[in-house]
Amino acid sequence: MLPQEIIRKKRNKEVLSKDDIDAFIKGVADEEISNAQIGAMTMAMFLNGLNKRETVDLTLAMRDSGNVLKWRLDGPVVDKHSTGGVGDKVSLVLGPMLAACGAFVPMISGRGLGHTGGTLDKLDSIQGYQTAPTNALFQKTVAKVGCAIIGQTGTLAPADKRIYAVRDVCATVESIPLITASILSKKLASGLDYLVMDVKFGNGAFMENMDDARALAESIVEVADGAGTKTTALLTDMNAVLGSAVGNAVEVLESVEYLKREKVNKRLDEVTKALCVQALVCTKLAKNRKEALAKVEKVLSSGEALERFEKMVYALGGPVDFIKNPMAYMPEACVVKPVFATQKGYVRSMKTRDIGLLLVELKGARTHPHQTVNHATGLTEFCQIGDMVDENTPLCFVHAANEADFKNVASKIESFIEIGEKPDISPVIQDAIG
Repeated sequence: MLPQEIIRKKRNKEVLSKDDIDAFIKGVADEEISNAQIGAMTMAMFLNGLNKRETVDLTLAMRDSGNVLKWRLDGPVVDKHSTGGVGDKVSLVLGPMLAACGAFVPMISGRGLGHTGGTLDKLDSIQGYQTAPTNALFQKTVAKVGCAIIGQTGTLAPADKRIYAVRDVCATVESIPLITASILSKKLASGLDYLVMDVKFGNGAFMENMDDARALAESIVEVADGAGTKTTALLTDMNAVLGSAVGNAVEVLESVEYLKREKVNKRLDEVTKALCVQALVCTKLAKNRKEALAKVEKVLSSGEALERFEKMVYALGGPVDFIKNPMAYMPEACVVKPVFATQKGYVRSMKTRDIGLLLVELKGARTHPHQTVNHATGLTEFCQIGDMVDENTPLCFVHAANEADFKNVASKIESFIEIGEKPDISPVIQDAIG
C-alpha cells in the first residue's frame, strides 16, 4: 500500500493493521518515506490516537527497524528509564547498584534538552569516557562489568530517530502512544528481560499533572508487557531538584559521593533504592522487598556498587583511578560563588523547570540538539524543600564560566524559591504501576 493511503486511513480515524504499520516504518527506516509524510502520519496519530494493539505494533516495528541485541548472560538483563527532570542523576548510580546485585544493565541514555538534564552529557564530563562505543565494546563491557551507560547507536531503532526528529519540529511530541513507542522501541532493542520506569510529574517534569503521568506510566507498562518485556513504573515527584547538584560534572561528582556514602541526598536515595528494589524483586534476584533492600544496602556499604561504576568508566575509555580523584578528570568552573537568601524562613516550594533552565543560561544545557555544552557549569548544594535559610545560608552555589554569567543567574535564583513557614513535605514516590 502507498504511504499516503496508510496516512489517509489514520487521518480518517481508521484502525491501522499490523501490515500497515510495518510497511510505513520500513519505509521510514529505508528513507523511502519523506519527512513530510512522517509529519502527516504523526499528526494523524496525535489527533486520532492509537489503540493498544496499534501502539504495540508500532513499538515492535520501530524496535525491529534496526539491530535487536541478543544476550547470553548468567543473569537478568535490566534497564531503567526516566521521563526526565532537573538534577536527575539516578541512572549514574542505579546501573552500578543493579550490576553489583547480579543484574546486567545495558543502559541506553539520551542527551539533555531544555530544562531536563541528559545522562550522556554528564558522562561526557569524564575525560576519555566513550558514550558512543562500538556495539562490540558495549556488549563486552556489559558482560564483564555488569553495566554500561551509552547513547543510542545508529543501528538501534533508527526509525525512531527519524520520527522523533520530525515530531520535535511539528508539534506532535505530547502524544502518549507516540511517547510510549519512542521510549520502548529503543529500550526493547537492547534485548531486555525487565524494564523499570521512573515517570515524573510536577513543575519540573514534562508531565506536570499527576493524572497525565499516570496515563503515560500505564501506557508504557501495558504496551511493554504486550511486547513481551515485563515492566513496572514508579510515579515520582519532580516539584523540586532531585539531589543537591544540577549540571554535568557536578552531578557526576554528586553520584560518586553518593556511591561512596559521603554525601547522601535523602530524596535521591529514596528514589534510587526504590527503583533498585523494584527491579530486584521483579527479576527474582530477591525474594521480596525486604531481601532486596538488604542487598542494596550491602552493595552500597561494601563499596561493590562504587567499584562497578569505576570499572565501567575505565572499560569505556575513562581513567583507571577516576574514583580516587574525580575532579582531576573533569572540568571545573572558573567562578564558584554562593547565592544567599534575602529573608529568613523555610524553603516551601521551588519553580523546578525555571531552575533547570538556569543551566541553559550557564551554557551547561542546550535548547536545540546540536548545541555544545559547558560541562563545568551548574548549581551545587542546592537547598531542599523544608530547609531553613537566611542571609547567611546559601540557597546554592553557582558554578559559572565568568562573573557576568554568575551575576545573571544569581539575580534570578531567589525568585524561583518560595520562602516562608515550614511546609508539609510530600513523599517523593507517589505510586507504583504494574
